[in-house]
Amino acid sequence: MSGSAKRFLRLFAKNLKEAGGAGSYQANGISITCVHCQYDKFEHGQAQLNTALLSFFNLDFANRSANILTCHQCGYVHWFNKGVKRV
Repeated sequence: MSGSAKRFLRLFAKNLKEAGGAGSYQANGISITCVHCQYDKFEHGQAQLNTALLSFFNLDFANRSANILTCHQCGYVHWFNKGVKRV
């Protein structure tokens, strides 16, 4: 394998790792920082917003989901009802 191909694969692997890991986010155009420690890197996830009525009828899958951002430094979980954008 040539040197340029090795450099390309190394750079590709680094960018792929960074894309899947902690990152900076915005909500409504405003940069998000942790309310506890002021760090600005988060892991993104989603959480189901269950309601009693749909849970009673075993229809939890029909409930909405919220975006959650977990601070990569202290672990504080931030909940967002609307979308968040990775920057």
